[in-house]
Amino acid sequence: MDTTSLPDRPKPSKTQKQKAPKPPKAANPPNPRRAEAAKAAPDDTQLMFKVGFLSVVYQERLVESGAIDKVVTRFPPEPNGFLHIGHSKAIAINFGFAKQHGGECYLRFDNTNPKGEEEQYFIAIEEMVKWLGFEPKRVTYSSDNFDRLYALAEALFERDCAYVCHCTKAEVIAQRGGGEGEGKPRYACPHRSRPTAESLAEFRAKRHGKYEAGEAASRMKQNLDYGNPQMWDLFAYRIPEKEHRKYHRMGDKWRIYPTYDVTHCLCDSFEGITHSLCTTEFELSRVSYEWLCDELEVYKPMQREYGRLNVSGTVLSKRKIVELVNKGHVRAWDDPRLYTLVALRRRGVPPGAILSFVNELGVTKATTNIELRRFETSIRRYLELTVPRLMLVLEPLTVVIDGLDDHHLDMDVPFSKNPAHGSHTIPFTKKVYIERSDFREVDSDDYFRLAPGKTVGLLKVPFPIAATSFEKDSNTGEVTVVHAKYEKPLAFFKFKSLIFIHWVASSPAHNSPIKATVRAFNPLFRSNNPAAHPDGFLADINPDSEQIFPHAMVECGFEEIRERALWPAEAGEKNSIDAGKSSPASGVPQAAPGPETVRF
Repeated sequence: MDTTSLPDRPKPSKTQKQKAPKPPKAANPPNPRRAEAAKAAPDDTQLMFKVGFLSVVYQERLVESGAIDKVVTRFPPEPNGFLHIGHSKAIAINFGFAKQHGGECYLRFDNTNPKGEEEQYFIAIEEMVKWLGFEPKRVTYSSDNFDRLYALAEALFERDCAYVCHCTKAEVIAQRGGGEGEGKPRYACPHRSRPTAESLAEFRAKRHGKYEAGEAASRMKQNLDYGNPQMWDLFAYRIPEKEHRKYHRMGDKWRIYPTYDVTHCLCDSFEGITHSLCTTEFELSRVSYEWLCDELEVYKPMQREYGRLNVSGTVLSKRKIVELVNKGHVRAWDDPRLYTLVALRRRGVPPGAILSFVNELGVTKATTNIELRRFETSIRRYLELTVPRLMLVLEPLTVVIDGLDDHHLDMDVPFSKNPAHGSHTIPFTKKVYIERSDFREVDSDDYFRLAPGKTVGLLKVPFPIAATSFEKDSNTGEVTVVHAKYEKPLAFFKFKSLIFIHWVASSPAHNSPIKATVRAFNPLFRSNNPAAHPDGFLADINPDSEQIFPHAMVECGFEEIRERALWPAEAGEKNSIDAGKSSPASGVPQAAPGPETVRF
């Protein structure tokens, strides 16, 4: 049996059941939880803990009852890749649940599989947790408990609750009623009835190198007649291949490694976790989780399961992202077109916006499937309320307002609709730059921006302008300059009938405009399900996922907002003065906020 590729977790046999006709639906009675949610403030970032599923979970084991001293949770990622948007829900739930109830949360690396685990992932995961604004009580590692786990494993053998199995993968599947002719009765492994002392001796021999990978594996002696496949003698310890036995935290001390089904519940027990919150894919595992704690007579945490967050229109798997990077479709794991958390950070998405998005979705046992545009809409709504606005043109076109003198007008312009952001002064001169797409040589009824003889408003400017003529490059035929004139005051125009366009002034005295290269990101894939493409997910890549504008211009207010930092002190970005200092939880130096934190 290849123990490095153990059989999948057993699944219940599928039997078709005739569905009874559904009775007519009765009128739904008022839902008190929904009524409570409706009363709560829509921008309450703790709402998902106060009402609904997580509120009910807390009521099952609450501090006020005296059953526990404080709430203790954990976020237990595997350090074999970078966290993605789906993980943000688990982080928000586990850390947020503890924070809401005055408790604490551990960041525990579930490093029980040396294959694929790298130091860069440990560092990046801790960075992302802190970027989202959470400070772990302590950073722990499952591997640090290997001696303790092994001692309990021996205790399990001594209680005749485990045995060493030498069956092949196909034989194990057949024992569970699967394989060819699926649906057959389940039966025990022939090694299950070994005497207790012999089984323990074999387990010890495994540790000391008697067997190679694929020759033996330890299994728990559970209940093959139980309806839940998580009780069908799950694997407890495996032997990895030789090339995967040396581990950066433990060297080559261990030749055998515990499985998730052993490590997860016992490490929860060691750390005194009160509420073990995980996704519904582990709901069936709750029975084996509790069984193992009971058999070993150790403290038993309470496991509860919520629906995971899936995002369509992108890929999140490590294998696929590695392929995208290696084949040059994206630059790295932090390419802004990806939905890893490091990519979203580099793109400039505020950590508070991600937490707001998770809170907005709420938490139930149902899986949440979200399209990218729903996520983008949520982020834009957050930015609209929290960051200042500046004017920027991607492809500048010069407009000269004839008749104005060469002096400038200082305009006091608010940074946003939020009075707390204040205002700033920008110049208005006879020479401004507008977006090239905001001018058309030939007007039409369905075009509402600047064209010869047509009037538009310039944002915040007291007078509109009308195009009078334009100049073109004799070689390319491209419009190079538009001439315009001031029109009547805005009061003479019907406000709704006048289109306003953004602009940037030419004023060297004000260092305006500020020249920049802008990268505009579109979806990386053309469909909502790249994996469904008949030629593979790479065939679904959008060739226009990144547009580069090398001659963009930004108004001079950019320097002011960068200096004043008008946006909220976002979660893990607020402690820039602590950059370089070691984290109290793990000793890892804290990173300084980068230029992506300048948002407008």
